[in-house]
Amino acid sequence: MAQNLFRSTLAGGLLAGLALSAFGFTSAPMAAGSFRSIAPATISSPPSTASAKDIVDTAVGAGQFNTLVAALKAADLVDALRGDGPFTVFAPTDDAFAKLPKGTLESLLKPENAGQLKGILLYHVVPGRYVARDVMRSTTARTLNGQRLAFEVSAGSVKVDGATVVAANIECANGVIHVIDTVVLPQSATIVEVAQKAGTFNTLLAAAKAAGLVETLSGKGPFTILAPTDAAFAKLPTGTVESLLQPENRDQLAEILKYHVISGRVSARDAITANMAKTLQGQQVIFDLRDGQLLVDGVRVIATDIDASNGVVHVIDSVLLPAEM
Repeated sequence: MAQNLFRSTLAGGLLAGLALSAFGFTSAPMAAGSFRSIAPATISSPPSTASAKDIVDTAVGAGQFNTLVAALKAADLVDALRGDGPFTVFAPTDDAFAKLPKGTLESLLKPENAGQLKGILLYHVVPGRYVARDVMRSTTARTLNGQRLAFEVSAGSVKVDGATVVAANIECANGVIHVIDTVVLPQSATIVEVAQKAGTFNTLLAAAKAAGLVETLSGKGPFTILAPTDAAFAKLPTGTVESLLQPENRDQLAEILKYHVISGRVSARDAITANMAKTLQGQQVIFDLRDGQLLVDGVRVIATDIDASNGVVHVIDSVLLPAEM
């Protein structure tokens, strides 16, 4: 999956000032069923009326989304994408699916892998109607999978998690389709695995193990983790971490760690909007935005919206302590 491990979404309007014409986008819709191959630098959307066909029927009629349609049937998503919506679908062509490693598609289409296939397909669907202009004005969008796609405009092309948009604004009765040249894959690692791969959360992982929370944080979730780095733990008074890791202090350690965990998937944008969130410890953390810097309980959030299969991680530069501790 093409996504930076520590990408920030606080600059949600970063691309807003880019001229649409510079990349060939216009706000008028493309004719339904007009799936011609277009050079990335000249992606365009000639005027037309919206199609009376839904997303699925539009894809079927186009003739180059046979694999996508077969996958939607195998994942039992056809009826969902024929619903009212609106939906925005980043649709991989048959050639895009053919790029997957040999045997991958055949494995995903097996009945026992329907859940995994469904998660991948839902990662290509954003609720609401995102026309080209909206994509270019955004840096990310939350998918029906729960994780977020990353948008980028660079060198005359529009990228979605690294996949190139080759045709845009194909209007359907219940949404819009943008054609992409590569299948995009959601994060498959759990929160614990993401932390292990990062290499900067060794103390947090040791603490979670000592508190008996590794299995929980590897579970279905979803969870939002406010994750202190090793450097954050090093800020605690000398001997504090060593004391908390002792078996007799397991309950106190668990309370501190649970204060860093929120039930559900809370993005940076959600946190700013909500201003507060209840933790698994029971108390609430307070979010604040000061001079463009996201804070939680006054502590700096130094990286946001790191997706995991079972939640999202925000990195903080100090350990949070619940009241009366």
